[in-house]
Order: sequence, then structure tokens, then C-alpha cells
Amino acid sequence: MNNIHAFSVVHPAAKIGENVQIGPFCYIDRDVVIGDNTWIGAHVTIFDGARIGKGCQIFPGAVISGIPQDLKFKGEKTTTKIGDFTTIREYVTINRGTSYANTTIVGSHCLLMAYVHVAHDCVLGDHVILANNVNLAGHVSIEDWAILEGLVAVQQFIRIGEHSFVAGGSLVRKHVPPFVKAAREPLSYAGVNVIGLQRRGFSPEQINHIQDIYRILFVKGYKVSNAVEIIEQEIPPSGERERITSFVRNATDSKKEVGIMKGFRQINGSKVESGERGVSDED
Repeated sequence: MNNIHAFSVVHPAAKIGENVQIGPFCYIDRDVVIGDNTWIGAHVTIFDGARIGKGCQIFPGAVISGIPQDLKFKGEKTTTKIGDFTTIREYVTINRGTSYANTTIVGSHCLLMAYVHVAHDCVLGDHVILANNVNLAGHVSIEDWAILEGLVAVQQFIRIGEHSFVAGGSLVRKHVPPFVKAAREPLSYAGVNVIGLQRRGFSPEQINHIQDIYRILFVKGYKVSNAVEIIEQEIPPSGERERITSFVRNATDSKKEVGIMKGFRQINGSKVESGERGVSDED
């Protein structure tokens, strides 16, 4: 049984799961799939191509699977996929994909706070949190458990690693590796995301291991390519080491030539942290 308000328009071809609640003045298009036990508040618009999981909550004013704001888009059939138990707050906009990747993906157990914008072909992992007014350009990739505070703006084709934390108001023009905090302008390494890792069950030994890796990569002043070689020579193998070095190699080998964010940097001739120099601009 479903509870669909009489003042909403739901296309008869839309596939609506069991126990779905749809509030007043909503519009649900033809090629839409909504999973069981999802709640949709008033004035929500869900266009063709939306694939919404079970147990989601979509708050008033959200617009899901609108066509991309991309002049290259020619009306091709693409989708927006939203995982299970994800919450989409007021006035969030999520655009569907283009022919580049064919879909925009938001994972399961995510929280997208009010006024977030997710552009075409973005991929968000599970347990991602985007605070109020976060704006993602096209083709952005955000891995599991990452948190972006309010008013963060992310440039197209940027990748943000798992368990990372980006401070409010940041402009993200470079890739952000896993397990770190990123802040300042231009965006720079601000330490390992210790509190986040502790909350998710990482042991003190794992956290210390990650900190040892990032001291080499971001604090000691090596070129990125040299830092990766030193990490592999001096730091014992682990899943965390592999994920970090793989991320950095992929980021620095990117055809987009974006590279990773900087290490500790100078302000007015003084060091921000501990008197040690950050990663060189050269690679």
C-alpha cells in the first residue's frame, strides 16, 4: 500500500515500491523507479531516469534527475541513481548523467543537506555527507565516508578520497587524498582526519601508520613522485598505504593535470605547521 497525496502527479508508468509516501504537489515522471519505504515530502520533482533506493527521505523542494546543465547534452537517455537509506534535504538538485558516463550516482546512507547541488556524472560513495550549499561541478568523485562542510565548491573532474574531511568554505581545485583533513586557501593538507577515523573504528596503530605516510608525502618537502617511492620503501605494507599511494599515482598521472592538493604552506614567510615544508609544486 502506498500513500500518494491527491494533489500530486505520478505518471502511471512510474514504478513505485511498497509503503512509499508522496506528499502534496509532487511531480513524478514516467521513467522513474522508487524503492520500498521511501518518504517524499511536498513539492518534490523527480524527472525521467531517476532510480531511487529503499528507505530514502526526500524533503520539500528537491529536484532529482533534472537534465544536465551542460551545453554538450543532446537529450540522450541517462540516469540518476540514489542508493538505499539516503536523505536528501530541502532544495537539493541532482542532475542526471550525460553520454560521458551515462549516470550520476549517490550512494547509500548518504546525507545531502539543504541546497546541495550535484552535477552530471558525479559519483558519490556510501556514507558521504555534504553539508548545506555544497556545490559539485560535473564528473566529481567522492569516496565512502567523506565529509564536506558547508559552502564547499568542487571543480569538475576532482576526486575526494575516502574518510576525508574538507573544511567549510573551501574551494577544491585539486584532488584530496584519503584519510586527511583539507582546509585553507589554496586548499592544503591540515592533518589526518583522526576524529573521523576513531569514530569509524580505526585503531591507534592504523592512525599512526597513516600519519607516518602523510608526514613523508605532505610535511617533509619531497616531490610527490619521490615521496611515493620513499613511502613504499620505508612504510610497512598495509591496505591504507596501498590506497593512499594508488590514489596519489592516479591523481598525478591524470590527463586533466590537476594533481593533489598542497602540503603545509607558507603564510607571510612563516610556516603554518612545525617549521617543515610542504609538497613541492614540481612533480
